[in-house]
Amino acid sequence: MNKILAVDDDRDILKVLKANLELHGYEVDTAETWAKAQELISAGLPDLVLLDVMLPDGDGMEICRNLRKDLPQLPIIMLTAKDKVSDKVIGLESGADDYVVKPFETLELLARIKACLRRAASQITKEEAIIGNIKVDFKKHLVTVSGKKMGLTPKEYELLCYFITHRGEALSRDAIRKAIWKGAQIYSWSRVIDVHIQHLRQKLEKDPTNPKYILTVPGAGYMFKD
Repeated sequence: MNKILAVDDDRDILKVLKANLELHGYEVDTAETWAKAQELISAGLPDLVLLDVMLPDGDGMEICRNLRKDLPQLPIIMLTAKDKVSDKVIGLESGADDYVVKPFETLELLARIKACLRRAASQITKEEAIIGNIKVDFKKHLVTVSGKKMGLTPKEYELLCYFITHRGEALSRDAIRKAIWKGAQIYSWSRVIDVHIQHLRQKLEKDPTNPKYILTVPGAGYMFKD
């Protein structure tokens, strides 16, 4: 299930957005200020952001530019009451993937959201994957975080690639063992997997104790969340 963060200072618009998007199978967080939106992003990266141009504590265009610098692959759709061509151009040049003028039809917004999510998913290719501030060059077996090269062991790299190709799925330890250790009956394999994931978090996560990417799923195992 894709998670969407809707940021708008109009509470009524947020209520309508949340109700309609959840009706179509999305998980939705809402924020009336950019400060609240930042808290939600820190708690868990959304799959797409709906961002109002005018917020009480920040300019949407500038916020979009900063988001694009920090999270280059995060889909962003600008929401605005301005319908001038020049405003749309500025919005797109600030880094937005799309630009929707209020009032908008729900079906149109849904179509634009689906298109943005499809484009984001297609950016993972056979050659590289860019997820948040993590970049994996599959041809070179090179992993960087915010441009800094990470020294992953062969098993850590294999584990990361497995997570990336199964993004959003709850993966049991047994499934991980069969995929990475090829079903070998390694001694205390559950602990071995946990240790490898702990090491991977230390190398990839800003705060390994509060991970954004490699999440623990109680009773199930682990999930890689982009």
